[in-house]
Amino acid sequence: MLRPDPKISENLPVIRQLDEAAINRIAAGEVVERPASAVKELVENALDAGATRIEVTIADGGKGLIRVKDDGCGIPEDALPLALSRHATSKIDGSDLLNIHTFGFRGEALPSLGAVGRLKITSRTAGGQAAEIAVSGGRSEPVRPAALSGGTVVELRDLFYATPARLKFLRTDRAEGQAVTDTIKRLAMAEPYVGFTLRDVTGGGEGRVTFRADPESGDMFDALHGRLASILGKEFAENALRIDAERDGLHMTGYAALPTYSRGAAVAQFLFVNGRPVRDKLLTGALRAAYMDVLSRDRHPAAALFIDCDPTLVDVNVHPAKSEVRFRDPGVARGLIVSGLRHALAEAGHRASTTVAGATLGAMRAEPIGPARVYQMDRPSGEARATAYHGQAPAAEQGGFSGWTDRSNSTAAVFEGFADQPSARYEPELPERRPEEPRLESFPLGAARAQVHENYIVAQTDRGMVLVDQHAAHERLVYEKLKHQMAENGVAAQALLIPEIVELSAGDCARLEEFAEDLQALGLTIEPFGGGAVAVRETPAILGEVDAKALVLDILDELADAGDSTTLKARIDAILSRVACHGSIRSGRRMRVEEMNALLREMEATPMSGQCNHGRPTYVELKLSDIERLFGRT
Repeated sequence: MLRPDPKISENLPVIRQLDEAAINRIAAGEVVERPASAVKELVENALDAGATRIEVTIADGGKGLIRVKDDGCGIPEDALPLALSRHATSKIDGSDLLNIHTFGFRGEALPSLGAVGRLKITSRTAGGQAAEIAVSGGRSEPVRPAALSGGTVVELRDLFYATPARLKFLRTDRAEGQAVTDTIKRLAMAEPYVGFTLRDVTGGGEGRVTFRADPESGDMFDALHGRLASILGKEFAENALRIDAERDGLHMTGYAALPTYSRGAAVAQFLFVNGRPVRDKLLTGALRAAYMDVLSRDRHPAAALFIDCDPTLVDVNVHPAKSEVRFRDPGVARGLIVSGLRHALAEAGHRASTTVAGATLGAMRAEPIGPARVYQMDRPSGEARATAYHGQAPAAEQGGFSGWTDRSNSTAAVFEGFADQPSARYEPELPERRPEEPRLESFPLGAARAQVHENYIVAQTDRGMVLVDQHAAHERLVYEKLKHQMAENGVAAQALLIPEIVELSAGDCARLEEFAEDLQALGLTIEPFGGGAVAVRETPAILGEVDAKALVLDILDELADAGDSTTLKARIDAILSRVACHGSIRSGRRMRVEEMNALLREMEATPMSGQCNHGRPTYVELKLSDIERLFGRT
């Protein structure tokens, strides 16, 4: 307002109708932000056409060439000119903009691409003739005959050549190419039965395939699991939990990783609504909230979640690139994600990520000095092991090992006093097991065999061994018990002698009153105090003395940002976590074998006991085959 050069001149402004070319270039600025945006629009068109195989070819990060070839239904020859017209589409009739079942519906992508680059479309329908049409900088050429067996090929060259200023804002070829790859991967996750190929032909020739995903088979979960394994890696697939939950017309499926398989940034979070990849603060906030109790603040969950619902329950026409959505009832979507993921994590029980064992083995592996030697040795049977153990057991009454009683005196003298030293093998005597009772080794966490450094329990299972952090494990068990007791008995509230008055805006007051009942269930009681103020009458007793105003403002900030608040619950859980930490078995305490086995059995029965309150693993499981490989016994 105070600048000497206002945006509107002193002369009377004149309203003009922009020409078609300018309109298309403006639309392209909204729809086509970078080469990856163009690839997304063209691949979504191919998916809408029913394609089962899609091949994408790029050069110079997509700036020089983008070619998308599919085996879909194709475009009739007489409809090619219309396909390049703005707001011309075969996907909706315009009568209901909420009942949308396809990726595209605006009819803006092709004319926008033709306005800023050199676009050529070649297509052939079943039983029809192949034809092509070209457009450069918004100028269209007539339809010509072409050669094509079926489907559609869309070729875009020299992106933004008609708007050179846009080229200055693009990143390097490598960065733009990586963005294209990420876009293809997201679309491939949503369509596991469709094959995708990405080829980079920078420099000419056949180029190289940078990404390939063959069509999956089987039911929906098997196909999705296979597709996620090929895109996110085998480790994610091995450590992912199957998700299948439903609430009020919303159905969520997908896979979410165990808390111990977490990432340092939110780079492995993929969310889809009706098959459309989205980046939505509401959904990502709900995903974060679901893992709040099992991850520290600097770690991020990994998940690929798909929410399907009636198209009328979600509006996808709220963002130019359709990357954001708006649910009719956002609370239902958030609640579905939080409750569905927490239920899956609870059902996982004590399960921990396999990457923990891999990291442990990697830390144990010695530095190679020369060519590794592989010892081919037969794995002994259980009977042979038992015989060997018996032969090596100390025999106190003989003053030495029973296996050496027949040796010569000179040889026995060498081992004199050996049995007086503590044995490296510690198997305490247990009460005799009844025939109907299962062997302790058959339990998932096995039978306790020893305690190391008064902090780590060594247990033996049928498949290998388990190393347990007794303090971290017991801390989680106590924490879950405290949460269960609080859920049953409620959060005790303490009344303030003098209610604290917090001045707020009218909008903040209204927002806070909407969640008043939820906050009261957590021990925070607030009431309207007239005007733009609320009175805080009770606070959670477990928090002790609390700054009520700061707490209310923190809750309001979270409500404004994510539509829900976990601040109060997080503070209460943090107190419970500290109580659990102080009330659990301390490091340095020697445990009897009965106590160790009782701890192992309780871990097996307690949800989320595979990680402590901060997301660190409570135990490491090493398979016998991995241990043998560590010693070269393969």
